[in-house]
Amino acid sequence: MKWLVLIMPALLAAINMYAQMEKSERYTRGWSKLQEIDGEAGEQVINGLESISPDLARFIIEYSFGDVYSLTALDNKSKEVVAVSSLIAQGAIPQLKVHLNGALNTGCSMQEVKEIILQMSVYTGFPRSINAMHAFKEVVDERRSKGIRDVTGDVSNREGGSCNRYGKGAEALSHLDTLQARRLEEAYGDFSPELVRFTLEYAFADIYSREGLDRKYRQMATVSALATLGNAPSQLQFHIKGTLNVGITEEEIKEMMLLMTVYAGFPAAINAMNMLREVLEEHTN
Repeated sequence: MKWLVLIMPALLAAINMYAQMEKSERYTRGWSKLQEIDGEAGEQVINGLESISPDLARFIIEYSFGDVYSLTALDNKSKEVVAVSSLIAQGAIPQLKVHLNGALNTGCSMQEVKEIILQMSVYTGFPRSINAMHAFKEVVDERRSKGIRDVTGDVSNREGGSCNRYGKGAEALSHLDTLQARRLEEAYGDFSPELVRFTLEYAFADIYSREGLDRKYRQMATVSALATLGNAPSQLQFHIKGTLNVGITEEEIKEMMLLMTVYAGFPAAINAMNMLREVLEEHTN
């Protein structure tokens, strides 16, 4: 046993060195990813935490960016669409501003960000969309003051077009599920026909049918918001199915749910991952 006592300090030192090396690798990877996505805005958050809780700053870098953001099923732009939508759903304005910067840094046009915010009026309500739009204006103004000129994007969305908003909404909804408009009518047509009409005319004709944001990003934003809120399992299930129907892969959706551990917490992520598993099992049966 004497030999064990003799080598124990060296063994513990080696284990500690390995642990520090592992932490350092995660930290370095996470810091690089944070700078790549959030840039100066992200650095300011970390620097502000150093004097209050350096552990929290380290966990953000190592876990959020070193582990989760370093996954590769989603590109950085998609990850920021998910993050922005989750933060709008929570009304977390300071953090939202950081990721609005991130969205612009990773390739979102200003119009695409505005479309995400408008889309959230359907799923998180108008007050949160109003607050998010004000926050976005502040972010854009600040970036302009620094000489950053972001891509405007397609701004062709204007009132007009088909006067049959009900039919236009039903057609848009059919891209997610060909039978859903009929299901809405059967479920609520007699009890609350206004709910059916408003769902089709506003949510899908006025908002979902708008140009300026790819259908895949709209579904990512919707699933992120619903997973974050955690109070609409049936709607989350429907939109996970819709997400698959518009061409988003199983692995991409799984990574979206893992991002929820960062922005909405592990319970929300676990619930959303369970819902995804149910949808996939139903799809294969």
